[in-house]
Amino acid sequence: MTKVSSPSGTTTTRGVLFHIFDVVLNIVIIVAIVALIRTFIVSPFQIEGNSMVDTLENKEYIVINKFRYFFKAPERGDIVVFRPPTDPGKYYVKRVIGLPGETVVVRDGSVYIRKPGNEDQKLSESYLNANNSGKTFRYPVNSGDTTEEDFTIPADQYFLLGDNRQGSLDSRSFGHLGTHTTAFVPQNDIKGSVWFVALPITKVHAFTAPEYDVR
Repeated sequence: MTKVSSPSGTTTTRGVLFHIFDVVLNIVIIVAIVALIRTFIVSPFQIEGNSMVDTLENKEYIVINKFRYFFKAPERGDIVVFRPPTDPGKYYVKRVIGLPGETVVVRDGSVYIRKPGNEDQKLSESYLNANNSGKTFRYPVNSGDTTEEDFTIPADQYFLLGDNRQGSLDSRSFGHLGTHTTAFVPQNDIKGSVWFVALPITKVHAFTAPEYDVR
């Protein structure tokens, strides 16, 4: 009787190659899933600077929700990560204050919303700390200038302010810097809304949109 068998070395080699292929395939799948999530769903960022204190502080890590704006437009009060017109290579984080078609009025240290056919409505901004409440000034933002300035917002664009009103590079400043003439941020340049603070652990919390009595 004649017996036929495969060399043991060939069997072992095939097993090792299959194991390596399986590991590589799993790594590729994991990397692809992570890339998909970061591109279209959520993404982490680290805060640099103090333009959003006390809401967000320097060196905190945040997670933004990118998926949200695939189905709905940004809303007043949303904290968003975006590319500013003055430096489109970077990301900024600010709060949405004015919506398309509205006029934002900065007057007497406060912010008002003017809708077509309606009187100016003052925003109640409870998230501003004592150093910034009633101290929203014209450009330069720490000037103390309380004279009126109006910003009428085009379609599909937004007016954004930092919560640290005397130390924020925002829509009050964009039109004054370099060769840029716009104070507004197009919706396509808004990358997502801040979902929660992830680090440090002691400050982990999610955000909810504030309520405004604006009709």
